[in-house]
Amino acid sequence: MTVVALLGTGLMGAPMARNLLKANLEVRVWNRTAAKAEALKQDGATVAGSPAEAVEGADVIITMLNDGDAVLSAISAAEPALRSGQVWAQMSTVGLSALQPLAAFAAGHGLTFVDAPVQGTKQPAEQGQLVILAAGPEAVRASLEPAFNAVGKKTLWLDEDGASGAATRLKLAAVSYGISMTSIVAESLALAKGLGIDPALFGEVVTGGPMDSPYLQAKMKAILASDFEPSFAVRNAEKDTRLITEAAAKAGIRLDMAEGAGERFRRALALGHGDEDMAATYFASFCP
Repeated sequence: MTVVALLGTGLMGAPMARNLLKANLEVRVWNRTAAKAEALKQDGATVAGSPAEAVEGADVIITMLNDGDAVLSAISAAEPALRSGQVWAQMSTVGLSALQPLAAFAAGHGLTFVDAPVQGTKQPAEQGQLVILAAGPEAVRASLEPAFNAVGKKTLWLDEDGASGAATRLKLAAVSYGISMTSIVAESLALAKGLGIDPALFGEVVTGGPMDSPYLQAKMKAILASDFEPSFAVRNAEKDTRLITEAAAKAGIRLDMAEGAGERFRRALALGHGDEDMAATYFASFCP
């Protein structure tokens, strides 16, 4: 049986852990906030008291944490129990600057590093329908199949060098689309309200037409119902806009939409909506 150590059991990590367990994998979990990991005990996970305890003897290590600093801190804490040859699938969205220190850490400890961020939010994670963007040696791909197949509907392998950042670069492009689309939907509904029109009428205009999409419907429904249960939180979206614009600046690319979205998320954060779904960027339109 493949033994998987999952470091990070938050909004994405917890449903991923449950799907790994449903696939009959042995799963050890750790989270900085211990209660989030403890909740997985009833699903059959072994709850570790430290990253080192989680990774000891594991075949595959998965990190699903908020940012590069959190990932580096967790894997560094696991150092006493790491062994050469373990496969580390780094599935968090950390951006390009943070990727290289992680890959260097892996190389220094004999770990096979796989850059494998996921495309998808809470619901696809719960359904095991994430899209995994991956870069890593072909020799270890078979060992990752049980875990990747459990949490994702498909894996897109890009190249054999996890340190190249190919998967992370594609993830930034993909998440930029979702973030920008959310901001556009929120702005359109806010504009309708601001102009004295029932925002629901916007939905009647676009539904069933060429501008319609399941994503638009989901975010529009959340805003109109004032249901901001997080699928992807405002504070995480704001973090991702910083990673996107940083990478774009280094590449000499100007991203007006992503930069604007970042400003909106920062206003929503200031208004106290940080832990709500990123559709709460809607409120940024009414910030003085």
